[in-house]
Amino acid sequence: MYQYTEFDRQFVRQRAAQYRDQLERNLAGQLGDDEFRPLRLQNGWYIQRYAPMLRIAVPYGEIASRQLRVLAKIAREYDQPSAALFGQAQATQDALGAVPVPGGGEVRSRLKSGYGHITTRLNVQFNWIPLARSADVMDLLASVDMHGIQTSGNTIRNIATDARAGIAVDEIADPRPFCEILRQWSTLHPEFVFLPRKFKISVNGAKEDRAAIGWYDVGLQLLRDDAGELGFKVLVGGGMGRTPIIGTVVREFLPWQQVLNYLEAVIRVYNRYGRRDNAWKARIKILVKAEGQRYMDQVEEEFRQIVETDGGAHTITQAEFDRVAVNFAPPVLARREFKGEDAILRTAAQADPEYARWLARNVKPHRDPQLRAVTLSFKRIGQAPGDATGDQLELAADLADRFSAGEARTTHEQNLLLPWVHADDLPALWQAARKAGLARPNIGLLTDMIACPGGDFCSLANARSLPIAEAIMQRYQDLDEIHDIGEIDLHMSGCINSCGHHHSGHIGILGVDKDGQEWYQVTLGGADGSDLSGPAQPGKVVGPSFSAAEVPEVIEAVLETYRELRRSVDGRQETFLATLRRVGLEPFKAAANAARNPEQQVA
Repeated sequence: MYQYTEFDRQFVRQRAAQYRDQLERNLAGQLGDDEFRPLRLQNGWYIQRYAPMLRIAVPYGEIASRQLRVLAKIAREYDQPSAALFGQAQATQDALGAVPVPGGGEVRSRLKSGYGHITTRLNVQFNWIPLARSADVMDLLASVDMHGIQTSGNTIRNIATDARAGIAVDEIADPRPFCEILRQWSTLHPEFVFLPRKFKISVNGAKEDRAAIGWYDVGLQLLRDDAGELGFKVLVGGGMGRTPIIGTVVREFLPWQQVLNYLEAVIRVYNRYGRRDNAWKARIKILVKAEGQRYMDQVEEEFRQIVETDGGAHTITQAEFDRVAVNFAPPVLARREFKGEDAILRTAAQADPEYARWLARNVKPHRDPQLRAVTLSFKRIGQAPGDATGDQLELAADLADRFSAGEARTTHEQNLLLPWVHADDLPALWQAARKAGLARPNIGLLTDMIACPGGDFCSLANARSLPIAEAIMQRYQDLDEIHDIGEIDLHMSGCINSCGHHHSGHIGILGVDKDGQEWYQVTLGGADGSDLSGPAQPGKVVGPSFSAAEVPEVIEAVLETYRELRRSVDGRQETFLATLRRVGLEPFKAAANAARNPEQQVA
């Protein structure tokens, strides 16, 4: 993991002290709310539907056990709504009503305090920290090299990558040193503090795209040319939201030394010409779509000028790369006699069948044959996808210390991954994770769903996503059934901002507003760019909107149609996405619409 220098620590602590001064002046009436708003947003503090929401940066997903313990402390001691706020939120939910689940009673989204929420962009959020206590939280975060800087605002946000970066067997090159160089370059970049809109970058270093680079403002794919030299394929203009667009390849090969200079050109042209008159048209994807080759030509000319005329001030030298890369050397682990894969499989055969499933679903290969990458599942009944209680965060820290050299990774799928697990420790880790409630063998399956906080917390949302997630989770608790359904990505968002990445879900659910009521669109066939999904693409809407009560029925109808139509290929069942692409959308669309309640139909 990257280790903060004394400069880094001093910077974060000074920022926390600066924020405390700003907060105290605001609370004393000396700094107005309008003046304070951009200052708190620059540090990750939003005001949401009922209370402040804090977004904490987790650069490229790497998090230490000591940091998890501080997040656990924040969850237990600070993430607590006042009685008035809780009462207001409960009254609103009571007015909206519960989500009826046919044949299964009611499911109501729970108002939760004492939780951290792992986001699809690898960060961690809290929803109930009183603003008056926010400076104390900033100090706590600074004590373990954490902060919320540039987790909000029209600036360059958290750099994302693959959760298995640096350990994957199919890796071309470790993207983490480049992610850290990008983080240092982009933090408080004076030219890019007030862009037309927020800006997101993802870097992938493996043959398989597990970083969804096609969906980002800029996607960077590490690769080698015919001479073996390392560089990047550069995609620009991807994004979800109201207008889902896959990024355009603007450079097939860019030498790695030039990546900062090229990004400077990409973002400088965007900063110059991006729409500032309309927030819905302000993202770089709109500029790239509108201008096409003219935009690319401007970038190339800007890049030429940066390198040839201005001397390429941000060219990465080998010495600078080495300075950063040394932080990402594998941890020094005690070597031991390796019992090998056979012993693990024998243990699985003799133990609970759920353990064998856990090995198959939650455990991935490692570039070191003695090690494995293990995912802790944060998907369970009664808990929103990605939510982690203070106790769970503490337990995850304990597991990281005991089994993974004190390191974990947040994942795009809203789980935690342990990257340094010795293969012989898998039985012990299984038992410990199971006791902690973090070993459900559902990674990559239906109940490993992605969901944003939705209307329960977010002031931008049109509808609640958490009750829908809970209803589906309750309906599909049979492990035999979800393993039979197989690999499937279910993503849901409470509004068109797409924080739940519904566009890229094999099944996507989007909350929409119709005459002040909550309704839901269902899309099928989305993809994030991974080997399972194939090239990134948005899903297609299957029909008019559905009521909350209808959504579980619609999902069940779609899945039953898949099970009826799928084929066996080389002894394995065809995946949902493969079946959908083979037979087309119509059978699934017909099944979804047949599941609608005629009395609740809307135009």
